Amino acid sequence: MASGIFALLDDIATLMDDVAMMSKVAGKKTAGLLGDDLAVNAEKASGFVSSRELPVLWAITKGSFLNKLIILPLAFLLSAFFPVAITVILVMGGLYLAYEGAEKIFEYFFPHSTKAEKPKLEKLTEEEVLSREKEKIKSAILTDFILSVEIVIIALTSVEGQDLLMKILVVTIIALIATVGVYGIVALIVRMDDYGLKLIELNDRENSFSDKIGHFLVNALPKVIKSLTVIGTIALLLVSGGIFVHNIEFLHGLFESLPGILVEFVTGLVVGIIVLLIIKGSSKVWKSLKS
Repeated sequence: MASGIFALLDDIATLMDDVAMMSKVAGKKTAGLLGDDLAVNAEKASGFVSSRELPVLWAITKGSFLNKLIILPLAFLLSAFFPVAITVILVMGGLYLAYEGAEKIFEYFFPHSTKAEKPKLEKLTEEEVLSREKEKIKSAILTDFILSVEIVIIALTSVEGQDLLMKILVVTIIALIATVGVYGIVALIVRMDDYGLKLIELNDRENSFSDKIGHFLVNALPKVIKSLTVIGTIALLLVSGGIFVHNIEFLHGLFESLPGILVEFVTGLVVGIIVLLIIKGSSKVWKSLKS
């Protein structure tokens, strides 16, 4: 009896060790998307009144958990019974990510021309404020859903060939990291200025150590958000390029003399520009037909 229990514990320990190792592999493959997820959500969760930042972030986090509950079972079923669909979804998601990356670069160099208008202060009722807040939360959850699909699919392809239990454990761990880890860091980022203000108000002495740290945190927040946007854009192109290079046979072995990271970035950028041109061209044609 005792030997049976020890054998079971040994099997569990071996399984956990294998899960930890495979989770590291999957984590490396999804790191780019996790970084983009962090950048996108930090941007979407900022800009609210200080008292509403954490409630809004909690609402988005709950939506992210629900997304994972929907995506994980579907991903495991497709992997077991229709594996070709995994590759198709992966490439389709790659097209979306490449488009997003290319659009961000396009908007940076060619921003929308808007008429200069003086900012207007609007008197909104509590219901109107909550309504706008809900719209932003829905938008954030939708973006999270698309990124979550890609994270789960990439994690799933990293454990291809493993048994079902290993797949479920590894992909579930990555999905949890993608929610708890990402939104935990986002919470710290969006509250940086509040922590800074509390440090500044900690004592009445000017130019104290707490004042310096406080001012640093307050001034750092917009720079952190901006840098995360840049990092997120690069991550979008790298991840999408990696998807195309590793899943489209035509691209296998091309430019072998160049560093892999450069090939993936350029591939993601080129495909993103092509998709962006198609979408913008289609939009213009549609508008001309309507008019």
